[in-house]
Amino acid sequence: MKISAQIAQQLRQVISGGNWTAVNFKSQLEGINWQQATTAVHGFNTIATLVFHTHYYLDVAGKVLEGGPLEGKDELSFDHPPILNQLDWENFLQQCWEKVEHFAQLVEHLPDDKLWEVFSMEKYGTYYRNLTGIVEHLHYHLGQISLIKKLLIQD
Repeated sequence: MKISAQIAQQLRQVISGGNWTAVNFKSQLEGINWQQATTAVHGFNTIATLVFHTHYYLDVAGKVLEGGPLEGKDELSFDHPPILNQLDWENFLQQCWEKVEHFAQLVEHLPDDKLWEVFSMEKYGTYYRNLTGIVEHLHYHLGQISLIKKLLIQD
C-alpha cells in the first residue's frame, strides 16, 4: 500500500473506526445532542468547538493539496458557525464527515514522492509531517472530546 493511501486510511479510521486505539469521532459523538455539544464544562472548549477546530485544518491543508496557498489562522480555527438546534448540529457533523472524506481522497491520490516535498513553506516541513500531524491532531482532540463527554454525562 502506498504511504499516502495509508495516511488516508488512518484519517478515515480516526473518524469512523477501525484504528488501533479503538475510538473514533463518530462513535464518541453518537448520542451527543446539540445542547451537550455546545455546553462548556470546567472552562474547556465545547465539543462543537473541538470538532470545528480539528476540521478547520482539513480545509486549510486541503487547499494546499489542491494546489492553493496555505491560508489559515489558529484563532479562526475555534470560531464555528452557530449551532442553535439539533438540525444545525447534525448538518454541522455531516459537513465535517464530508470534509474528511474529501481530504482523505486528496491524500490518497498524492504520489508518495510528494510526501517528502516542502509543504507550502520550509518552516512547516514536509507533506508527510503535516499529513501525519493532522492525524495526530485528530487523535489528540478526540481524547479531549471523550473526556468532556464523560463529564457531561456525569452531570
